[in-house]
Amino acid sequence: MRITASEKDVTYLKANCFVVDKNATMWHFFLVSVLNKLVATMDSKEFSYIRKKLNKTQRQMAHLLGTSVKAVHSYEQGWRRVPAYVERQIFFLVSRMRGGKKAQKPCWVIKRCPSEIKKQCPAWEFKAGRLCWFINGTICEGTVHKNWKEKMEICRECEVLISLMQPLSLTVK
Repeated sequence: MRITASEKDVTYLKANCFVVDKNATMWHFFLVSVLNKLVATMDSKEFSYIRKKLNKTQRQMAHLLGTSVKAVHSYEQGWRRVPAYVERQIFFLVSRMRGGKKAQKPCWVIKRCPSEIKKQCPAWEFKAGRLCWFINGTICEGTVHKNWKEKMEICRECEVLISLMQPLSLTVK
């Protein structure tokens, strides 16, 4: 069964960074609704600020992110939402710039996770206690979060991610 999209639907989806045509199927709309939940929490000002702190041009940032210069420009202007995968990669790049200057304790030590929780958490399983914010499915504040946006709302308040941003004078809101 094929369902055609209205002009309003097409306009909404294009505004939210999704390419659709007027003959989109219902399956396509389902996928778009799922993808909308993966939208990052980073706004255009934060994106631009971090790019400048990383000392990268828009072209260099596009290469690092595997996207176009136009996309980077659109993120900074607020014309497009910053996708979750881009936010994740930016935080990863920032975390790697920190290098080995100051050894950071793993998240399970910082958060004092009980052993029964720790053993179920992917951060513990993969020995990624400094990259817990990068891994979906971690057990933060006693629960596994449904999506990237929900996870990042917690991570942005967590001392693990905050401590990674401090050496570059970055703050996460």
